Amino acid sequence: MFAGPAAVLFAVFFAYPLGASLFQSFTAERDGASVWVGLAQYRRMASDPAFLESLVNVGLILLVQVPLMVVLALLLAGLLNQSWLRFRGAWRAVYFLPAVTTLVAYAVVFQVLLKTDGGPANQFLSVFGLGPVDWLNDPAWARISLIASLTWRWAGYNAVILLAGLQAIGKEQYEAAALDGASAFATYRRIIVPQLRPVVLFCAVTSTIGTLQLFDENYVLTRGGPDNATLSPVVYLYRTGFEQLDFGYAAAIAWVVVLLIAVLSLAQYLLFGRQERR
Repeated sequence: MFAGPAAVLFAVFFAYPLGASLFQSFTAERDGASVWVGLAQYRRMASDPAFLESLVNVGLILLVQVPLMVVLALLLAGLLNQSWLRFRGAWRAVYFLPAVTTLVAYAVVFQVLLKTDGGPANQFLSVFGLGPVDWLNDPAWARISLIASLTWRWAGYNAVILLAGLQAIGKEQYEAAALDGASAFATYRRIIVPQLRPVVLFCAVTSTIGTLQLFDENYVLTRGGPDNATLSPVVYLYRTGFEQLDFGYAAAIAWVVVLLIAVLSLAQYLLFGRQERR
């Protein structure tokens, strides 16, 4: 009786739209009516250069940004866990604040910071005699700018999660390692990293999911440009569904993204899980 209302809401607002989008991915609009086309929408993706380019873009961002962010978060977590650090609570809040900032708001701030003419980033470079960088209109720099904005937003969030994992490690283990003459690097590699592996796995999986679902940052910063250099599958899905009104193809793209998320998350889980069992 108590679960009934929640089950109804789940069915109406989640289960039904999910099933409807899956069905829609096997249809196409022809003469104003939905026609069953089977796997045609999925085969279309295999020869769609824009979609393939969006996969390459998100793959590059994934390979660079996620490891960079996790390593930076580990360093921040280690620093925030030091007993000699004063105002630790304040520093933790400062580093976590970007995660609660509105996505569009912080993307707009980065858009202003990275303006080619008169942007604060280029003004700072000019102090050192460096020429202005076309941050958002050059394909390579646009990718770097997007990676920088994502890292700024999520590094502190993951650092707080990793900090919770660090605080779960007993101080007696550090003391035992010090008595045995272990160096700081050996202590980190032999004691901290093995026990943090489940937390690192969580951060890596959630960061991978977030990268594959990337939309707000690159849509606000570059609209997926220049020359589709920052186009992601979700931005391409938006263009296809809400600008071209090709909802069948957009639904198929959405389900391919879901499949990619599932495959990559499972691969990371199996990789980290195998190492942990060893």
